[in-house]
Amino acid sequence: MEDSTEKLPEPKEPTYQHPVKLDEALLMTRFGLYNVCLIAISGTILAGVLLETLGISYVLPVAECDLLLTTKEKGVLSAISFAGIISSSHLWGFLADTQGRRTVIVPTLFLAFTSTVLSSFTTSFWIITVARFLTGFFISGSSATIYAYLGEFHAKRNSSRAIMGASFVFGVGCILLPLIAWLVINQEWEYTIPLLNIVYKPWRLFLVVCGLPSLVCALALLYFPESPKFLFSHGHEQETIAIIHHMHRWNTRGKASKLMLNSLLQETEAEQTKQRREEAANAKSPFKLLKQMWHQTASLFMGSYLKSAVIICVLQFGIYLSCSGMYMFFPDILNRIAKLEDAGVKRITVCRAVYATRVDISQVAQQGNATAVQDASGAVCHQKLDISAYEHSFVLETIYAVGFAVIGLIVNAVGRLPILVFVFGVCGLSGILIVYIDLPLLAIWFYLILLTCGFCISVVNACTVDLFPTNLRAMAVCISLMFGRLGSVVGANIVGVLLDSYCELTFWISGVSLIACGALSFFIPNIYSRNVSEGRISVSSR
Repeated sequence: MEDSTEKLPEPKEPTYQHPVKLDEALLMTRFGLYNVCLIAISGTILAGVLLETLGISYVLPVAECDLLLTTKEKGVLSAISFAGIISSSHLWGFLADTQGRRTVIVPTLFLAFTSTVLSSFTTSFWIITVARFLTGFFISGSSATIYAYLGEFHAKRNSSRAIMGASFVFGVGCILLPLIAWLVINQEWEYTIPLLNIVYKPWRLFLVVCGLPSLVCALALLYFPESPKFLFSHGHEQETIAIIHHMHRWNTRGKASKLMLNSLLQETEAEQTKQRREEAANAKSPFKLLKQMWHQTASLFMGSYLKSAVIICVLQFGIYLSCSGMYMFFPDILNRIAKLEDAGVKRITVCRAVYATRVDISQVAQQGNATAVQDASGAVCHQKLDISAYEHSFVLETIYAVGFAVIGLIVNAVGRLPILVFVFGVCGLSGILIVYIDLPLLAIWFYLILLTCGFCISVVNACTVDLFPTNLRAMAVCISLMFGRLGSVVGANIVGVLLDSYCELTFWISGVSLIACGALSFFIPNIYSRNVSEGRISVSSR
């Protein structure tokens, strides 16, 4: 006879017959393969955005004679993708909040790749400018929305780490930028296309390669659903539950018992979007659509959200002013310094090197020989970049990869504020010191440190995700990054206009603006708050 006191085996996974909050349901799915795949895809998209927008910086030094580019035109071309991002950020943010995150991300990735391919066949400054503008216009749909999309597959306590994980993948992916540029641009082949009357050179192929991550990620996201938090906030409870079950199966590989989750608790935030859903369904005319977009945007700059929105936008503007605006001319400046060092110059400041290597494009146009034309100062047009430009760019991207990993590990322990203040302060001071250092190698290292202010982008984005509710989150991220890209446009054009004549001023502007951003970080709402949950410290901005 069996012992009646024998205990029954406990189920592998707890069952939930009663409704639970969505945040708790996401925790129930555990963290596994599904999350890792999403983080990898999101990080690759972020890397793809960087390749699309910053890859042009490797093209400018070797294409300036093919396209007859002046320094000012280089500034315009380096910034035009960001102008496209700015012009469309509002639209994509609105559509992401009303139609869906994935609904925006996938089509825009395909369109961005298409415009990138077209830009590789252009033959003049104005045509490539328009093509790169369209690339920025479409890539904007994924560049900001992906943060909201990724964060909404995770509970609040894990969203910051997920975003930092994607940033780490982004950093690793960015290491490929100088490697790809070195492998592709420094080739010596060329192919004439009579039908288009162009000579297809390695720098043109490089533009296409920079667009490949967008194509790959768009295809990958065809197998992933819409954001569960978006679906739930828009009344699709059963679809949300189905996604949670699907995530659980992936993460446990089917080895754990099925979750007995049948319903979710309706939260205040979800109820607040009911009226918005009805308005979105009825907004069929352009006027009503624009009116709804205005109300969506105005909500960010009213009441309790005003202070948060203004600070976040100003911080992103300041970050991008340096990390993107100054980066656009990084390979070009390194190339100039390397040429002087090859000529025997051992001690010279960065700005004196810039002044000594200016190219007279009007002379290039008259001579029509892009490989041999030389100006009075000895500057010459080149079809290749000096190897040092790739080496230092590789070092920069490696620093980013390691830095994002470190930030992801310590963000919950030390908080976001110390990270922001430290990065802003060190980078800003480095930007100012560059002006006075006459040892080229040391100056280049300080230049590298200046450019690492991009670490703050993901930290500020993590703050943004926590500061705003689901129905405003994508718009908040898009608007803040729109101001960031505006900073890129301003920064690149400042460098383009001032570099050849007032080089020192460009570095002063960059350094002082970063130090000011460090001071402003203290005023981010609830930046000091920390919540301890289940034995783990998580930084909360709520």
